[in-house]
Parts: sequence; structure tokens; C-alpha cells
Amino acid sequence: MIMPWEEDPLQEFYVPDYIIQYAHQVLEAYDFSVHSMNVVTTKSDKGGAIWKMETNAGPKSLKLLHRRPARSMFSLGAQDYLVHQQNAKVPPIIKTKDGSSYVEAGGKLWFVAEWIEPLTPVSKDLTGAKHLCHALGEFHRLSKGYVPPQHSEIASRVLKWPKNYQKVINKMEWFRNIAMAYQEMPASSYLLQVLDGFEQQAIASYERLQASSYTELAQLGNEYWGLVHQDYGWSNGQMGQDGMWIIDLDGVAYDLPIRDLRKLISGTMADLYRWDTTWVREMILAYHEANPISPQLYDLLMIDLSLPNEFYKNIKEVVYEPELFLNEQTRALIQTIVDTDQTKWPVLEEIQHDWKGVEQT
Repeated sequence: MIMPWEEDPLQEFYVPDYIIQYAHQVLEAYDFSVHSMNVVTTKSDKGGAIWKMETNAGPKSLKLLHRRPARSMFSLGAQDYLVHQQNAKVPPIIKTKDGSSYVEAGGKLWFVAEWIEPLTPVSKDLTGAKHLCHALGEFHRLSKGYVPPQHSEIASRVLKWPKNYQKVINKMEWFRNIAMAYQEMPASSYLLQVLDGFEQQAIASYERLQASSYTELAQLGNEYWGLVHQDYGWSNGQMGQDGMWIIDLDGVAYDLPIRDLRKLISGTMADLYRWDTTWVREMILAYHEANPISPQLYDLLMIDLSLPNEFYKNIKEVVYEPELFLNEQTRALIQTIVDTDQTKWPVLEEIQHDWKGVEQT
């Protein structure tokens, strides 16, 4: 069975020999010959890897998927649906000699896809962000109606928003207890100082979610909403010769689509170290052009942006190794998050009612 492995500090993208042997066995199921193969990335802590291969049929990727096989069947079915039924710009999966989309080996699924080239990241400016958002909206629109293969594990977050918000609220108490237990650590006192504010934000967001149209929208179901990427950004949305391509679909799941958009906006503002009204407005409009946002969905986007997402995402690691995490670097990180968060609220206030006007145009 393929298991997570320890990195080799002397070797970039190290993969254990037994997994390389599996890779060669897997490739025997395909009707092409491999001239060379190089590891381009690994998820050693989860047991996954990607190779770029040069073959007599052009460049290909070989992926060892780290998730449960039934879960991986869901994402591979999605990739096939997007390519063959929706003509989406996602890499086509290469079938095995017997017509399968994957090979099972070592308790994991492996698959081969076209290696799209050339692909280049979009510019890290507002123009690039708009390209990303438009491509994301197109991806969401085309993913609607996806029905997964039989026996695959249904990955859906459509009904899980309240539970997710509650988890954020509950973890605040965990963070508080840990910081109090490790008060001698450099970041603990400052973490305790800011926790109450972020906890109140999370509670207010949850109350807004409960009062929103969320339940009504969620009841429309998985196929109505389609898929979210869950890990979308400058590396997974790239420009090709004929437009924007979306890659690395291994983690796709059913969800309300603006969760991806919210993550992209939050992450982009964190990279800017400040919230910018023009950027946020233009990113939302670029998305809206490809996948129209209803007023009810826009309201959910505003609610999800109000959650202390960046604080929670960065601080949740404290539960694993507090004595290593609560250092000076984390204290500086918390200060950056607090400073950036203070610029978020005027922006959200300014754009809160934008959509009434947009709907009339």
C-alpha cells in the first residue's frame, strides 16, 4: 500500500523507489512509449506525486492521486465530463488500452493526462486577477449538471456551510486554551489579545448566514450548482495559446460556486497586504461575466468574505505543535493579518449594496 513518506533533504521531489516501480507498472497499461519522466511535484505528507513524461505521443502527465480511490473516481469523472461533454479547457485524460480513465495500484488511483503547453501564469496584477476570475466563472458554469460515476464517493460541501462556520467559531476556543497553556511563548499573549475580535466576527458571520437565503439555495442541489475547484489560484489557472486553462482538478467537489471566488479574493487581498475596493469589484464583475451571480448569491459572497478566513487558515496549525508554532514569526504573521483585516471592513461596506445596480444593467 502506498503511504505518506519522509522528504529527502538532499533530493528535490523525492519519491520512494517502490512507488517508482508502481509507476512503471501503471504505464504498461497505456498504448504509448515513454522516452523520459521527471517528478515535478510531490505531496509526500499525503502520498501523492506528479511526473511530466515525454512520450512518442507528445508530453503527458502521470499523477498518483493521494485521496481514497472512490473519492478520486469522483474527480476523474468530473474531468472527463468537463472535457468531453462541455469542451472545457481542462487537460483531457488519456485512456488505458482497455478504455479506463485510471489504473489502481498500491491502493491508490493513477491516471495520465495531456500535458498542456505552453502554459504561463497570468500577471500578478488586476488584469491577471480578472483573467483568473473569468476563467473560474466559466469553469463553474460548465461544471453544472455533472453526474459522478457509479460507486464513486460523492464529494459535496453544498449543505456544509453552517457546520463549517460553527467549526471556525469552536476552534477559537481551542486557540484560546492553547495560547493560555503556552503563555510563555512569544506569540501567545498577542494571540489572546486579538482572539475575541475574530471570534465575534465569526459569530456575526454565522448569524448572517442563518438569516440569509443559504438554505433555500442549497436545496437546489449538487448538480444545479456544479463543482468548485477548492484550490484555485495563480498556479492552477494559467494562460495557454487559446485562452485560460484550469489544471489540477483532483480536489473538485460540489459546492456553491462563490466559495472558490471568495477564496481567490481573500487570498489575493492577503498577498496585497490590504483590501482594495477596485480589485474586489473588478474581480467579482469578471467572474459575473462568465457565470452570472444572483443577488442572493452575492449576499452569500459578502457573508463568506466577512468570516475571519485568513486568521483561521493561518492559525489553525497551532493545534498540532504549539511549542513550535507560537514563535516570533507567528506573532508577526498575526500582526499582518490584523492590519490587513482592518482594511477589509471599509471595502465590504462600500460594495455591500453594489449588486442591486448590477442586476438592472
